[in-house]
Amino acid sequence: MAEDFVLQHGAWHGGWAWQPVAARLRAGGHRVSAVTSPGLGIDDDPRGVTLTDCVDALVAHVESTDRHDVTLVGHSWGGFVVAGAAPRLAGRLKRVVFWSAFVPEAGQSLFDEVPPDYQALFAQLAAASSDDTVTLPLEVFQGGFMGDADPAVSAVVHSVLRGQPYATFTDAPVEGNRYRELGIPLDYVLSAEDVALPPGEFGWVPRMPDRIGATPVTVPGSHESCFTRPTELADALAGLAAG
Repeated sequence: MAEDFVLQHGAWHGGWAWQPVAARLRAGGHRVSAVTSPGLGIDDDPRGVTLTDCVDALVAHVESTDRHDVTLVGHSWGGFVVAGAAPRLAGRLKRVVFWSAFVPEAGQSLFDEVPPDYQALFAQLAAASSDDTVTLPLEVFQGGFMGDADPAVSAVVHSVLRGQPYATFTDAPVEGNRYRELGIPLDYVLSAEDVALPPGEFGWVPRMPDRIGATPVTVPGSHESCFTRPTELADALAGLAAG
């Protein structure tokens, strides 16, 4: 059965990051679109962009394309975006999938959810920027986000990442925990080699899937499985949507 996917990227990325996965989903007969959040497009001005702006953009995309029975997928920081959009899109959603993503807790920003060394790094980078953005250092990206790729390949991906508007890290979750109260199925997919959040107190598991009572579906690869293991990720998403 053909499914309808709307894919929300993580921090520093754009809709382009989903292309390897989207191509495989389309080859399976599914309808797919991937949004790019405000401030992260090639010609966007990131100054003043908020988490609410990003939620509004996702809602507008789904409504303007008149989508129904949508499987909404959020990666990493994108978990905040899909969770904020879900209450406004409830009548159009089939399910929400968090892939190696933050599962928001009311009142807790992404900044609150990451280890202290990340907090210090993000604050320092934003303060040093000219436009209040956080630009992820290459060594952090290669070691923590895409360690399963050849360094030359991960450097190419890193070269097209954009500075993330800092407010989208420090803003509290839009709509709080309302996304959990809608009666929409909530699923969690975890990349098995994902160390973008280090294991332990601040790790992805068990704290993120536990917030929605989900048993994670595991796929191979790093935090950037969309590039390194797109077939397995696409298969996992298609399997959840069909369920």
